[in-house]
Amino acid sequence: MSQQSKSPEAASDDEPQDDPERRTPDDLRSREVTDGPERAPHRAMFRAMGFDDTDLDSPMVGIANPAADITPCNVHLDSVAESAIEGVDAADGMPIEFGTITISDAISMGTEGMKASLVSREVIADSVELVAFGERMDALVTVAGCDKNLPGMMMAAIRTDLPSVFCYGGSILPGEHGGREVTVQDVFEGVGTYAEGEMSREELDDLERNACPGAGSCGGMFTANTMASIAEAIGLAPLGSASPPAESDERGEVAREAGEIALDAVAEDRTPSDILTRASFENAIALQVAMGGSTNAVLHILAMAAEADIDLDIDTFDEISRRTPKIVNLQPGGTRVMKDLHDAGGVPVVVRRLVEGGYMDGDAMTVTGRTIAEELEELDLPADESIDADFLRPVADPFYEEGAIRILKGNLAPDGAVIKVTGEEGLRHEGPVRVFEREEGAMEYVQEGHVDSGDVLCIRNEGPKGGPGMREMLGVTSAVAGQGHAEDVALFTDGRFSGATRGFSIGHVAPEAFDDGPIAALEDGDRVTIDVAERVLEIDLTDEEIESRLTERERPDPDYTSGVLAKYGVMFGSAADGAVTNPGAKQE
Repeated sequence: MSQQSKSPEAASDDEPQDDPERRTPDDLRSREVTDGPERAPHRAMFRAMGFDDTDLDSPMVGIANPAADITPCNVHLDSVAESAIEGVDAADGMPIEFGTITISDAISMGTEGMKASLVSREVIADSVELVAFGERMDALVTVAGCDKNLPGMMMAAIRTDLPSVFCYGGSILPGEHGGREVTVQDVFEGVGTYAEGEMSREELDDLERNACPGAGSCGGMFTANTMASIAEAIGLAPLGSASPPAESDERGEVAREAGEIALDAVAEDRTPSDILTRASFENAIALQVAMGGSTNAVLHILAMAAEADIDLDIDTFDEISRRTPKIVNLQPGGTRVMKDLHDAGGVPVVVRRLVEGGYMDGDAMTVTGRTIAEELEELDLPADESIDADFLRPVADPFYEEGAIRILKGNLAPDGAVIKVTGEEGLRHEGPVRVFEREEGAMEYVQEGHVDSGDVLCIRNEGPKGGPGMREMLGVTSAVAGQGHAEDVALFTDGRFSGATRGFSIGHVAPEAFDDGPIAALEDGDRVTIDVAERVLEIDLTDEEIESRLTERERPDPDYTSGVLAKYGVMFGSAADGAVTNPGAKQE
């Protein structure tokens, strides 16, 4: 077994090699398949793959790799995984790479295929857990690219409670169009601008061809970059690992370091349950709201907390957002992208300000065995005053006094709904609602030019069970924004909105329509009140009127009665609890 040294402050040249605090080869779970004469057949199988005696005496580290030619987020992950393998080798481990799935959210967006996206989070977590369990692995390096890879991999690490290091594949560099930096968000919004007649087909075509110049996850503070940043704040990834671009030498260095840290975590028996606490999750939320991260992170953080058996509810997001300033200017609510954050020092420069301001707990543990505060001391970060204030503000002079995430409640969303505030307006709206039973109806309505200032649109039957799969609806929100109505048209749904969504968009309405939530009682023309400052989402009906409508309502039949969508549609819990499917995790 590798006796890789701990961090400099935890080891010295004369440290005893038989330190009782460090694990010995006999402690390894992989001994169940590599040790003793009765395991000769098992070792024969390993030898067929090129492993030797040294390997078989070393910790077995699984490299979970969702590489695929189906999305630029994942197309390069074989090289990231190879760097992680090099790191495990260098630390005297036995790296074993295995694959799992991915779904491209951007490519499936606006289609029936988007229903597979949230399901893929569960399949990724299930598959990594199964391989680690079945092959008796000692540790994991979980590699991730597209949106649901990230929470899926971290959920798997939490479930297995093996020494684990999360390794992000990095984000795409911005494209260029018309002399400005652009991302795929601009293309989605360009569709709405084109439909409005304010962009030519030729300009939209040029935008399409230049927005995504290579490999990596979408460049703004959308879901993938939000969850990669959260992985640092929560302690499952090393500080500074989220921001290096996908196509950079630094991304390989991050992956090699992940492999090395995994071996140290094995030696110290340092597992997710040693790292994750209530404070870890509160740190994750503080970073999310301070950076203007994706609403999807609410769903995923709740799911991770459920897996970790940490008491966390949706109201905690609002409590932390009320007391945490928004200090970073990143898309979609701002103008900059992840590459800009990297050039400014990465996620740690944001963490440093939040820790110093008392908004994050610097004593929380990380995967390296050091606290966040200790990690900040180890990093060579730029001086605080050297960072562009138009990009990263001091906590005493933020972009907004409150964080970006708000939780709304009321008789239309008794269990909560989620909005990310991306504008300066007070975001209060009252008016009659137009109800759509599926995303497609709303998209057609918008594309045909019917939407106007002051409209309130409801899209229901898109929840975790009712969809099934809780589709993201970036197509609809981008079409509205592209027509100039990002701030004066309200949308709400029991489904989800993309991390690239901006404007007056409220998702995760719970209970969902399929579970007879009040959203199922809505009819065209009902008056809806949305008051973001007061955290209110209400319909102008009495409780008795809502109950009467629900009683008379005929619940729609499930769209899928067999296959994976039917299976997970039955298993999903409420969005208010993270839409988890693990029966052992908290679902209520």
